[in-house]
Amino acid sequence: MRETFIDTTTDLLSDDPRTALVLADISASSFRTAQQRHPDRVFNVGIREQLMAGVGGGLALTGLRPILHSYAPFLVDRAYEQIKLDFAHQDVGAVLVSIGASYDAAEEGYTHQSPGDVALLDTLEGWTVHVPGHRDEVPGLLRAAARHDDRVYIRLSVQENKGPYPDGGSLRVLKRGGPLVVAVGPMLDPVLEATRDLDVTVAYTNTPRPFDTDGLRALAGGEVVLVEPYLAGTSARLVGEALNGMPHRALYLGVGRTEIRRYGSWRDHAREHGLDAAGLRRSINAFLGAND
Repeated sequence: MRETFIDTTTDLLSDDPRTALVLADISASSFRTAQQRHPDRVFNVGIREQLMAGVGGGLALTGLRPILHSYAPFLVDRAYEQIKLDFAHQDVGAVLVSIGASYDAAEEGYTHQSPGDVALLDTLEGWTVHVPGHRDEVPGLLRAAARHDDRVYIRLSVQENKGPYPDGGSLRVLKRGGPLVVAVGPMLDPVLEATRDLDVTVAYTNTPRPFDTDGLRALAGGEVVLVEPYLAGTSARLVGEALNGMPHRALYLGVGRTEIRRYGSWRDHAREHGLDAAGLRRSINAFLGAND
């Protein structure tokens, strides 16, 4: 996904003179040629993520469409106050594109992990959040975000599904059956594997904000499981509000709040958090009262 983002952004800088890019050293070498071609619209501020957000807000005030890029904990966690003030408070927009996801860079330690990024943005108004499940979903999401002035967060990951679903903004049903299981972004393949012989409905989205509440109400039949690749329960409030007045039970699966202090790989962390296929199957079976 990272390479696809770099290629698409490089093309956007050439195709759309309104597009600008602000970096904080991460991926700077990959954009060196673009910076040479567009020195007035490609900026590397060094390891100063708060400044990156401030510069992006300033560019937005001039009418440009800034794209900001770094690891999720540097882009969102570290620069949260500047995101709140320089975009939300000033009522301007930008496209924030992160890599690292919750624990892609597990070998770098906890400094490079950000399971709470979407929950942080949920404290602010008006953010669209895209969580592509495949690299081929990235260009369409990024190009669409560059065409308007709203606030958009695109969360890239190393983990991806076997195939793309470019029309995954609304809930897309991939399997019909009983209780609803919603998979966000790269959680789709593990969910499909975990439920391959279970009588459930599986729906997919790569745009959890705004959440497809109409689709959820149409599909929910009493029991709902939501599987997200970030902090467990991040979307609980939205699901609760969407299903208000409808009798239902809900299970929220995602990254746990207990820090995994061993390094390992992203696969190791997924297994520890119960987000691999085997862990998801255990949790879903227990919730639905099914026998494995």
